[in-house]
Order: sequence, then C-alpha cells, then structure tokens
Amino acid sequence: MKTELKVTGMSCNHCISLVNKAITKLQADAKVTVNLASQQVQVESSLAAEDLIAALDEAGFPATVND
Repeated sequence: MKTELKVTGMSCNHCISLVNKAITKLQADAKVTVNLASQQVQVESSLAAEDLIAALDEAGFPATVND
C-alpha cells in the first residue's frame, strides 16, 4: 500500500534520515521517499497511515495524510 504524507518540520538531510529511521523502525522493508522541498513523504508498506503518523509525530515531525 502506498501512503502519501505531508510532513512538517523537515529542513535538512539529517531530518530526512530521522524520518526514514522512524518509519523503518516500524517496518524494516518499508520503502520511504522524502521530498524535502515539498515536505512530502511517500511510503510503500503494509503499515496503516495512523501508525506512520504516530511514529513521525513521536520523532518530532507532525504529519497528515495527503488528500
């Protein structure tokens, strides 16, 4: 399943690394694509959007599902 999220608070490559780590901690084989400029994160995994949002919030990056 592909989930697209709007993630705020990302400003550098370290932030991208933290976002990747937060998601792959939940599912190691999740495919995470981060677009820093547009603050978008695309995740291909079996995880529910609510779980992704919770993990990102816990890492300090508030997220919402793109409509």
